[in-house]
Amino acid sequence: MYAIVEINGQQFKVEQGKKLFINHIRESEEGQTVEFNKVLLIDNEGVVTVGTPTIEGAKVVCEVINPLVKGDKVIVFKMKRRKDYRKKNGHRQQYTQVEIKSVIA
Repeated sequence: MYAIVEINGQQFKVEQGKKLFINHIRESEEGQTVEFNKVLLIDNEGVVTVGTPTIEGAKVVCEVINPLVKGDKVIVFKMKRRKDYRKKNGHRQQYTQVEIKSVIA
């Protein structure tokens, strides 16, 4: 059984027992239970239910494993040749690691 869930504007395929890195949730603590109600699709052993746009009463229950994980550093470098213009900037995305406890349809 799997589901497609919208979390913070992004869609994820979730199954029970899987671990995900989602965009950082600010008010999260380690061991906290988080529920996501925007379930777009559920596949239950071949029986597919598609929401319009979401499925009523369906939710995904997750547990926060690590509230703050930093992604890889990305270097943003801008340059215009012969114009003495150079800008170097770095960015590290913040994630929250969660484990899917159950998919309730």
